[in-house]
Amino acid sequence: MKKEILVYETDKDVLKFLRAFFKEKKDYSPQFIRKDHGALKKILAQKTPDALIISSPDGLRHLNPSDIQCPIIALISTSLTKGIRSVVQSDVECYMLSPFFKEELDHKLKLVVDRKSWIEGLYDENEDLYALMELATLASSTLNPKEVLYLVVKKISDIIKVSRCSMISINAENHRYADIVSSFEDPKITNLRIDLNKYPEIRRALSLKKMVVVKDARRDPLMKEVKDIIAPLGIRSIVVIPVIFRDEVIGSLLLRTSRRKHTFSKKEIKLLIALANASANALYNAFLYERLDKEKTRLEKLAITDYLTGIYNIRYFYNRLEEEFSRSGRYLIPLSCIMLDIDHFKKINDTYGHRIGDLVLREFAQLVKRHTRKSDLFARYGGEEFILLLPQTPIKGALIEAGRLMKVIKKHQFRSIKEDHRITVSFGISGTPNNKIKNYDDLIQLADNALFRAKEKGRDRIIVHHHSHS
Repeated sequence: MKKEILVYETDKDVLKFLRAFFKEKKDYSPQFIRKDHGALKKILAQKTPDALIISSPDGLRHLNPSDIQCPIIALISTSLTKGIRSVVQSDVECYMLSPFFKEELDHKLKLVVDRKSWIEGLYDENEDLYALMELATLASSTLNPKEVLYLVVKKISDIIKVSRCSMISINAENHRYADIVSSFEDPKITNLRIDLNKYPEIRRALSLKKMVVVKDARRDPLMKEVKDIIAPLGIRSIVVIPVIFRDEVIGSLLLRTSRRKHTFSKKEIKLLIALANASANALYNAFLYERLDKEKTRLEKLAITDYLTGIYNIRYFYNRLEEEFSRSGRYLIPLSCIMLDIDHFKKINDTYGHRIGDLVLREFAQLVKRHTRKSDLFARYGGEEFILLLPQTPIKGALIEAGRLMKVIKKHQFRSIKEDHRITVSFGISGTPNNKIKNYDDLIQLADNALFRAKEKGRDRIIVHHHSHS
């Protein structure tokens, strides 16, 4: 089924780009809205598309993004400063800066659509997740898979008298060995490797994906090859049950119980099956919770990361900037800002192509990131322009830092361009205390002005407010 994308954009060039993009992408069904924000609101009130592509600041000013139920991708094509400010104020997570590229839009759309589908699937397919937490099942007290595993085997050993009770994890690629991931004898036992050549009953359960019951291990033909091994242990009866949820063996987990004196009764076997089935629900949700937690962490990282360069995006930078500026004013500690711009970057694109240009941008960003302090905040501001915030650093310290970075960049040989092509950078610096800086916008504006003067004076230099250093 095609994903429905709503587009609200008035710029002719951007519309041309979008129409060309969607013409190539058959997975999407775009609907273009003319310059009528009333019509846009009406459509959003009637249905929820898979994503909304909208201009910033022109389109965003007519909407309250918190009221919109679908993901938003903001396109900033005209005023960079106003566009970014609108995105930050509207709390829109996904945005793109001009010039636009089809690969980046494809990545952004997949990201927001997949995340929307992921969240919807979570509620559609797992409605029992919250209900399960309310039930008094074996392992409803935790969503930690390891704790659930131990609670299951411990509970079984409490209800049915057994010599051993373990959860066993099977390696899908190597059926020679398995791991005891939980045993009721000791909660510390985990990932204890066993040789499946010594456990024919486990091999049988694994191959059949069905329960295996050994009523008398001394006489069952299945156990003949290991009879001499189990005889000294006095094991009489063994039950192996695949832990299954919705026809799927969860992580190839097997519940194995054994006892010495007498065989398991039909009633006990039925109870073991019921307990395995009940634990499957809790285990499934525990594994689901663990996956969701990892996925949440991954999505949170994506939300604050620039798609191309892998460093922080400007939205996250502005959030942190507000905090650091407030702290600087409250405790009267210095705060410096460095704007840096790759010199003649257009020439790189023209000479080597945009793909190589993108590789250079990423390599440049990672190079600078490696040579900045952990306390500094480095982000992509737009295009080939970057911004660096230095907390608790006066202008003098920022100047030293810029000089060090300038040398590092000049010495570095970028992999994608010719050896004799060296990249240089222009720097603009501002910082507090300064009576011209009343808010964090002033801090950035002064650094931007200084950068502009550095480029005006011939590039490959550092300008601090109205003082130069090269």
